[in-house]
Amino acid sequence: MWRDKYGEFKSSVPDHNGLGRRLPGGSWDLYAGIVPTFCATNKTWGVDIDEIYAPVNFQNDHWIAIWISISKRHIVVWDSIVKHISKQHLDEIMEPFLTMVPYLLVECASTDEERIKYSLEPLTYERPTVGVPQCIAGDCGVYALKCMECHALGYTSFSAAFVRRT
Repeated sequence: MWRDKYGEFKSSVPDHNGLGRRLPGGSWDLYAGIVPTFCATNKTWGVDIDEIYAPVNFQNDHWIAIWISISKRHIVVWDSIVKHISKQHLDEIMEPFLTMVPYLLVECASTDEERIKYSLEPLTYERPTVGVPQCIAGDCGVYALKCMECHALGYTSFSAAFVRRT
């Protein structure tokens, strides 16, 4: 959704405060934890939620996982086949997240006190290449999900058996 609608967001004209751009439909519902409806949390990004995990697809043939740390203003990309996506392509993939997440936090904040905690400056990101589980073609989706699950459960590193290329 975000990557598909990024062109509309980028081309919309902000007001004098840098706000008023066109966010993709449903963005506020994600921010407020209302969707997906089958597992709504009703928790707000940056207030109740400090970390966001998401699988991201590249050209319909490769999955990566991202971990967005709202407090650190940083995204970590876990890629199980690092050579599949060039640095240039990864920059293009990440640009909507780097730009739109901070924008959403400012635009959707319900109070001025919440709004001033955030900046419209883009987030930063990294793609670690050491200690990330590597896989063969066809397994990247499972690896992306497993990386997110393990990290969310507190595992900050992976065993050597899991990291080596299988």
